[in-house]
Amino acid sequence: MIVVGGEALVDLVPQESGTHPALAALTPRLGGGPYNVAIALARLDSEVSFLSRVSQDPFGEALLERMVSAGVDSSLVQRGPEPTTLAVVAPGPGGSACYTFHVEGTADRLVTDPGPLPPQTRALSLGTLSLVLEPGAGTYERVLHRESERGVFVALDPNVRSALIADPVAYRQRFERWLPHVDLLKLSTEDACWLDGDHQDDPLPAARRWATTGPAAVVLTSGEDGMSVITRRGMQVDVPGEHSTVVDTIGAGDTVQAALLHWLERNGALSAAAVDGLSEHQWKAALDFAARAAAVTCSRAGAEPPRSTEIGLTELTETRVAYPCGTGTSAS
Repeated sequence: MIVVGGEALVDLVPQESGTHPALAALTPRLGGGPYNVAIALARLDSEVSFLSRVSQDPFGEALLERMVSAGVDSSLVQRGPEPTTLAVVAPGPGGSACYTFHVEGTADRLVTDPGPLPPQTRALSLGTLSLVLEPGAGTYERVLHRESERGVFVALDPNVRSALIADPVAYRQRFERWLPHVDLLKLSTEDACWLDGDHQDDPLPAARRWATTGPAAVVLTSGEDGMSVITRRGMQVDVPGEHSTVVDTIGAGDTVQAALLHWLERNGALSAAAVDGLSEHQWKAALDFAARAAAVTCSRAGAEPPRSTEIGLTELTETRVAYPCGTGTSAS
């Protein structure tokens, strides 16, 4: 089982109108980075559980209903009377999305530590607002450290929302402290440049450095330009972007995170040792699968990741991982 921890929120997305863009009608769409990752994993037929605190308001009820109907296990979901976090979305260049957040006193910030995750947990995925906003950020950080020490595979997508980061220097330092406990780091090139701060036009020096401080692999996404992986052993593999008619990019990065985890799970590679042993051919297959999944998400409005039947799931079994002696686990 893969556990995804973090916020579930509502995106308020503007609809086309003849008025000023700031005055366009807003349509609520269910989302949040970790929530999207959990939905995407379930649609790809991975066993997934969601760790969060979800409001008891109507938005929270809708979030929970959609999640459960998608096949996500809700046994780790906490409920509370606090309101649901809202994110007002504005269109950016190239179909990108810009966000304004309403987070004061919302439910997801008040998540409490559930203790050790279920014994069948093979991977933990964290990121986005949940690692920024206290007191929830401290809770998820404790879970990250504890599960890493227990040998659970940890995947991190910072998914930086800089407008909510009051002290960028302190956050960057905190991010660096997470890395020894992270097995897979996935982030956009924009986030990598922001987190690095020194090479703001080139994310590769930072990615190479981060790959020596803990993660077995660092995956960089570059939208329509494709994505790259830099491994602990110094290998770099690049794949081009998958063509699609872009409606918007909401949830595209979350889909990449889910698709990578699903590929690793199905190919018996949910361990740092197994990721360390992936060949160039295997990384190309993993990245290509993630690019195709993200292209489907970009082709429709809102965070609507694909189902396994839409992206050739059967191709996954063609490149199974050969483990070094004495390491790894078999695929489920």
